[in-house]
Amino acid sequence: MSDRVLLAGDVGGTNARFATARLVDGVPVLEHHETFPAERYPTFLEGVKAFMDGCDVKPDGGVIAVAGPVTDGEIDLTNSPWRVSEKELKTLGLDPVQLINDFEAQAWGAPIVAKENLVSLGGPLEGEENAAIAVLGPGTGFGVSALARDIHGNEMALPSEGGHACFAPGDPIEDEILRILRRRYDRVSIERLICGPGLLNMHRALAEIDGRETHIDDPAEITAEAMQDPNSACGATLARFCAILGAVAGDVALTMGARRGVYVAGGIPPKILPFLKASPFRERFERKGRFQPYMAAIPTWCVTDKTAALLGAARVAFAEVKRLG
Repeated sequence: MSDRVLLAGDVGGTNARFATARLVDGVPVLEHHETFPAERYPTFLEGVKAFMDGCDVKPDGGVIAVAGPVTDGEIDLTNSPWRVSEKELKTLGLDPVQLINDFEAQAWGAPIVAKENLVSLGGPLEGEENAAIAVLGPGTGFGVSALARDIHGNEMALPSEGGHACFAPGDPIEDEILRILRRRYDRVSIERLICGPGLLNMHRALAEIDGRETHIDDPAEITAEAMQDPNSACGATLARFCAILGAVAGDVALTMGARRGVYVAGGIPPKILPFLKASPFRERFERKGRFQPYMAAIPTWCVTDKTAALLGAARVAFAEVKRLG
């Protein structure tokens, strides 16, 4: 199997990442890889074909992680017009080929990310051995998954749409944010606040609460101004974003029993890392009433490796090839 070349993909609402992978000493190693805006190609299949056409050694199987729920081998991406099926991918010579949820891939990849690509966001350096881990993070949307482990060390990643669970306010200001967003949305999910578009929703809601106007219409403007001036209105928005992210991460850790650790991934956290480390993230993560000591024992890390989901997809791909013999 060490000579076999497989395709690994990670497709979100904004960017598509692809790589070829080989298995070296039982661990997937990424080789040729490319990132491009998903909008570059009208269809998902054209994007995959374009990448494969540029490979010196063509992959003959693989796994592609996608941002959304996979149903019967098909995906309609939540934040993208792309649609694709495993049946269509096989027309490119990929067999076996599998579509999985993008944060499911993040969960498979997190344990094999190099330590230099993990930055502590608080808590101990090591969690409980053989316990579950949780992976979550904001980008174009908000993803959630977990890697469960049994007492024998067997692992299973859980595909999830946890980003669409209800937003739970943690203080009176967040009560008001929820009230304001309910005027626009019938139901306010976590993703309505903790992602790129959600950051803009939060900024406008906080402006309304403060009785001021805002003309910002790009989330990148908020993060840029916040990083430059943490005491600005944008700084207050980003601090609230990090606080809610910490509260959600804590809820996920409780739900999944993720005592091994919580990995914060996605496109946004690495870009705001100094701000995130100084923010109320960890305080809100641990603020779980009677379970504060339980939470204090759980490590939290930021994943700075953009290829983590590709590593996870490659890991699943080689496991499937092994299973099929």
